[in-house]
Amino acid sequence: MHERGIEPHIPVFDNSRRKDGTFSRDDFTYDHKADAYICPGGKTLRQRQKIYRVPHPLVDENGMMRYRASKLDCDACALKPRCCPKEPARKVLRSIYEGARDMARDIAKTDAYQTSRYQRKKVEMLFAHLKRILKLDRLRLRGPCGARDEFHLAAIAQNLRKLAKICTLGTPIRAT
Repeated sequence: MHERGIEPHIPVFDNSRRKDGTFSRDDFTYDHKADAYICPGGKTLRQRQKIYRVPHPLVDENGMMRYRASKLDCDACALKPRCCPKEPARKVLRSIYEGARDMARDIAKTDAYQTSRYQRKKVEMLFAHLKRILKLDRLRLRGPCGARDEFHLAAIAQNLRKLAKICTLGTPIRAT
């Protein structure tokens, strides 16, 4: 995304909101330079609290990084009942793709996103129509040229259907 200059105009599904009244991940601020989260109480959540002889991987198999607070910091904090009432210390998960997700969230607030979303819905409806009405769920001709020809025929069929709807919407002709 950053290397090629691509803007992600896609909706982001965010399930980080909590329903039990405790702080969610949005209440923690991420410090990109220090690679750490800052809790609402001002303490730092880091991936590693101490240095191990055999370091564990920073990213798990699901592509998530865990940021943990110190137990001593959480025990002395006045916000502990709202932050981590059932745990000794708070941990926050962050995806390795969170930078792109943040960029997509920022883009979703712009007018250009609303325009691209409207245009995307129009195109996706055409493809859904191709699949459902014209039964183009798989290509029957081989190779790229065959696929191109099959799509051209399907697009012609779609355009003829639109043209037929436009022509029949005019005034009816009465037989005399």
